[in-house]
This record gives sequence, C-alpha cells and structure tokens, in this order.
Amino acid sequence: MHRYTHTSPQVHAWLKVFAVSARHLSFTLAAEELHVTTGAISQQIKRLEERLGYRLFQRLPRRLELTVEGRRLAEVVESAHRAMDLELLRLDGGQMSGIVRLRAVPSFLTKWLVPRLPRLQARYPAIALHLQAEDSTLSLRAAEFDLAIDLNDGSYPGFQTTPLMEEEIFPVCTPALMRGRPPLRTPVDLDEYPLLHDVTAWRGSDQYAEWAYFLKAIGAPQVEIRRGYTFNRNHLTIDAAIAGMGVAIARRTLITDELESGLLVAPFSQRVATGKRYGIVHLAGALDDRRVAAVHDWITEEAHASAP
Repeated sequence: MHRYTHTSPQVHAWLKVFAVSARHLSFTLAAEELHVTTGAISQQIKRLEERLGYRLFQRLPRRLELTVEGRRLAEVVESAHRAMDLELLRLDGGQMSGIVRLRAVPSFLTKWLVPRLPRLQARYPAIALHLQAEDSTLSLRAAEFDLAIDLNDGSYPGFQTTPLMEEEIFPVCTPALMRGRPPLRTPVDLDEYPLLHDVTAWRGSDQYAEWAYFLKAIGAPQVEIRRGYTFNRNHLTIDAAIAGMGVAIARRTLITDELESGLLVAPFSQRVATGKRYGIVHLAGALDDRRVAAVHDWITEEAHASAP
C-alpha cells in the first residue's frame, strides 16, 4: 500500500503541477504557466491521485473544483512553497551586506515604513539601512541617497520612479472629542469643532490646502477652515488629533492602525483622492546594485500588500 512516505523526485514534480493547477483551477492555464501540454498536466495529476489513493479535483464540464482532500493538500503545498521562498530570500539576503541610503517623507517614514522595518531586517540582516526623514525632492542630489520615497504627482525630471500608493484624505478625530458637542453628521457641523492643519501638505500648498481640497471635493466649501492649530508634519497633526485637540485631515495610508484600534474615527464616509501618490525615486542604474534593488523590491512588495 502506498503511504505518504513516498517523497520521490517524481512525486515532488507532481506536487508542483498540482499546486499550479489548484491555483488556477485550470489544467489549461497550468500548462501555459509550466510550458507543457494540457494533456501532460492532466496525466501527472492523474498519477498523483493514483499514488495518493484519492481524487484531488472534481472534473466538471467547464471547470475544475478541488475536492476536500484537494483543498487540504493545496493549503499545505502552498504554505510549504511560501516557506521555501522566504528561506531562499533569507539565504540570498544573507549574502548581501553594506549600506543603502533611504530618504523618505517624515510622516510616511514614521507612520508606515518604520513599523514594517523589522521584516526588512529579518530578510536582509546584513544590509544597513541609513534613513533620513526629509521631504525628498526639495534636494534630490544624487550623492545624498540611493532611494527616496516622496509624495507628489509622480513627475521627477532626471529620475526614475516606482509608484507605490495613491493618496486619499478624510477627516478624523478621537471619539472623546465629540462628547458634549453636536454630532458630526455633515461637514457643516465642523463649525462647532477645532480644526488641525498640516501646513506642508503638498509642495507649494498653503496651510489650509488639505481642508479646502477635501471640502470642495465633497461639495461643502462653506465651512470656515481658517482657524485652529497648524503643524508642519502630517504625523504631528494626527498626534494632536489623538490628544483630542481637534479634527485633522488624515491620509489613508498613514492612519490604518489608529482606525483599526478605535483610537481615531472617521466621522464622514467620504474619501477624496488627491491625485498625489507615494513613489520611490532613484537615478537610472541605481537598481543595478543588488542591495538597493532588494530594498526597493521589498518596499514595493509591502506597499502592494497594504493596498486596500
């Protein structure tokens, strides 16, 4: 009787074919990915099923479905492949050492990047990241950084860019702020609340630009916004909101943890796209350095994983 101790190279090859077929739920698509014929895929799955002693797929007229056993095996195989991929990355990362200089917008660095850096450190323990919190494109001199993360419209003459995340903005405040005040049902109710401002929201903008942009976009420009506290960094504005000082404009990318924990709430449902985006800026040829390319690709991977 065949048991699960059969781990021959042939079985490993069949499991790879199974994993791709299970991901696509299609022998045809699996064949395209593996550059073999559909018949070859079908035959290898059949042999694997014979070896295991149970069916992995239900062959329906126009599609495939995993059986109960197939789903269980697919989960195990996928988990094993992820673990192998991660270990290969770690082994590869262990061979790379040296300094990578990264400049980032201060609020993005504080709220988004730093909490994720332990994962970068685990993957590439010998890469020393030198970080600067600075508005990157105020001084993009090639000698000062390898990678820069900036917030703008994506135009960087003389540099190459990799888009990361589009920016959306919306008001937030602590739940305690609304106690004893009129409910925040419509933007007009903001007249009863102190406002908080990031005076450097976008390059060349004035100190009330974010509030003005948001209210105009949702059709409520009549709210008086030229009042309240101003700060020169978005994360300082958010910290002031957490302290209960007023209602701030938040950037979706930088506020996830505070909203999930209930530390802050978004009283209105509207989200407004600004046309600005976070992106990685670098000189042509910078990614030829494997260390720089590794950090660049890791940041891109994290950004895609955190996209809504």
